[in-house]
This record gives sequence, C-alpha cells and structure tokens, in this order.
Amino acid sequence: MPSAPAHVVSVPVNQIREITQAAWAVPDSIVLSIGEPAFPVARHVLDAGMAALDRDDTNYTPNAGLGPVRAAFASRFARLSGVDDDPSRVFVVAGAQQGLHLALSTLIAPGDDVLVPDPGYPTFAMTVGLLGGTPVPYPLVPGHGFQPRIEILQGLLTPRTRVLMINSPSNPLGSVFGEDLTRELVRFAHEHDLWIISDECYEAFTYDTPHISPARFDAGGPAAVPEAREARVITSLTLSKTYGLTGIRIGALVTPPGMEALLSNVMEATVSCVSATAQYAGLAALTGPQEYVSTALSHYRSNRDAATAVLDRLGIDYLDARGAFYLWADLSHATQGDVRGWTKRFLAERGVALAPGTAFGSMGEGWVRIALCGRTDELVEGLSRLPSPGLA
Repeated sequence: MPSAPAHVVSVPVNQIREITQAAWAVPDSIVLSIGEPAFPVARHVLDAGMAALDRDDTNYTPNAGLGPVRAAFASRFARLSGVDDDPSRVFVVAGAQQGLHLALSTLIAPGDDVLVPDPGYPTFAMTVGLLGGTPVPYPLVPGHGFQPRIEILQGLLTPRTRVLMINSPSNPLGSVFGEDLTRELVRFAHEHDLWIISDECYEAFTYDTPHISPARFDAGGPAAVPEAREARVITSLTLSKTYGLTGIRIGALVTPPGMEALLSNVMEATVSCVSATAQYAGLAALTGPQEYVSTALSHYRSNRDAATAVLDRLGIDYLDARGAFYLWADLSHATQGDVRGWTKRFLAERGVALAPGTAFGSMGEGWVRIALCGRTDELVEGLSRLPSPGLA
C-alpha cells in the first residue's frame, strides 16, 4: 500500500479520545474525560430538525449557510461581544472543528508557523500539522495563572508566523482572559501582521467574570486598538456546548469583511455546506427559549463547587475555573512524570477516566482535565477515588 505523507503520519493521537474510548469499554466506569453535556436537547430544537426532514428540506444550502441562520448567529455574537450585527460576515460550519480547519486552510501555507497554546485543545496543533503547517506551542504556566504572556509570544515569532490561536474560556484550563490581556493580544497581532483565530466555544459559560471577545478590539470593533487598521480576528463559535448539540455539528465563523468568496471556495472543496436539518435545529436553538443555557450554567457552576470541595478535602491543587466546564488539577504527586500512563492505570484500577494533561501539550505533564458537565454524584464519587498527596 502506498505510504501516507509524513505530515499526515506525524499527526499525534488524541489522548482524550484514547482514554475515553477505553473507558467506554469498562463496565460501570465513571467518565470524566470528555466534555459531553448531560442534559437532553431542548424539545423545540429537536422538533425543528425533525420538521425539516418531514417537509423534505434536505437540499444543498449556500456555502455560507441559510440566511436566517447566519443572521441568528450574528445577532447572538453582537449581543454577547458588542460587535455590530452583520450576517454577511458569518459563515455556518459543521461544528467548531470544521470551522477551525476551514479558517486555517484559508490562512496558512505549508511551512507556515501557527502559535498555539500549551496546554491547549489538541486539535489546534493537529489541524495545523495536517495542513502542512508548523504548530509552535506557547507555554502557559501555573505561575502566571496559565495565561498567555506577550514577551513569550514575542520570542517565538519567525518570518513564517502567520496566526495566533487563542482560547477563552479555555479548554482544558477553565481560565478566562481579562479585558487588558485580550486587548494586548489583539495589539500584538496587529503589530506583527498576524491573524487571530479566537476559539470562543464556551462563551456562554463563565463564573463571576465576563467573557471578552477579541473582536471588540479589532478594526471595526467598539473598542478597536489604535494599531488596528484592518480586521484580522476570526471568531469560532459553536452550538455544541451552548445548547448540547455535540452530534448535530453546527457552528459559525465570524470573519473580517471581504473573506466571503475565498471561504466559499474552500468550503465547496471540503464539505460544500452544512446539513439543512442541522441548520434548522440550530436556528431554533439560537432564536427559541434559552432555558437550556441558564440551566446548564447553573449545573456547571454547582459541579465546579462540588468538585473543588472534594479536591480541597484531599489536598489536591487545581486552577480556579472561571469559565467553560472543566477543572484543571495537579496530580503530579501520583503520576511520576507519566500522566498519560497514570490515567490508564487509574481507569483500570479505580474505574475513573480523566483526560491526561499531556493531551493538551507538554506543559500539561502531571495535570489532568476533569469534565464538570455530567452527573454530580458521579463526579463526586469519581474524584473521591483520587490519591491525596499524603498517600501517593
């Protein structure tokens, strides 16, 4: 059989999927390794999707998506970010991951550098590599609250650097960027002629702190930095987490003006368009009752508090989660420098699946990501089985 190209073979295994699929094969295991919301999808969303099938609304849609869906995404983004409502800048995609691939396919050439967070969501680096680019990790460390530092980014720049990827609220960290840092990141990108891809998949879920979109500080935004002469922020949104539609696969890119034709061509060459059924379900989610979002937010906050109470009792350090629905915990006292191997043993011996920190980059060694989106009783029981520092 002919060999695959080196840049494809070198794409690493997703360790989140690795441990989760192993857990699914273990009867009665407690799965805290994957971000799958535990609530049923709202009835009006399901009805909208089924109604589209019943009327045989199953044809192609425009590459950029149905007009009402684009308008609904634009309206939500404007309401949450303060950026003008402009549906022409919205591109409907098959979930945030396809949106990420679409954006990077449009922005980078083979050999280009992309700055990606470490720890950061694994498909950031995976997608860059799959497209022939070079992911350049920028370290996020405990001493600085796992937040980006401009001086570190500055030192990683090369003539080939094209894109800065940022993620707030963060998966896996649960950290949230403040206004000053977000403004400085946009200024940095403009000063060095970089694109920003801003992953805002968890924008609906923050705790006692606001979500600040970098688009606010981009050209055309309500608080644009002086350096912003032309827009360069692409915002990635999804309905997977906000409304529990992980398998429906619908999200959006909010793009700078003038990219419509280019994105349409790239979209046509990949998936052509998003399923009409998914778009009508997404439209119902965006425009219908919003109780799902408020209920989920309350549940995730409650689970965060329950989880941190267990970790406090055990004496395990963690990063205070201010957003998303994950908790980042330090198990270095038990993992002996191999957190990936430790999570496999912990699953086999104690029946609990946690995402190893190395799934998110080398800076995650010794840490684990705990998903807070499931049942509270399972979360508390699973974390109660963790070894405390005094017993490791």
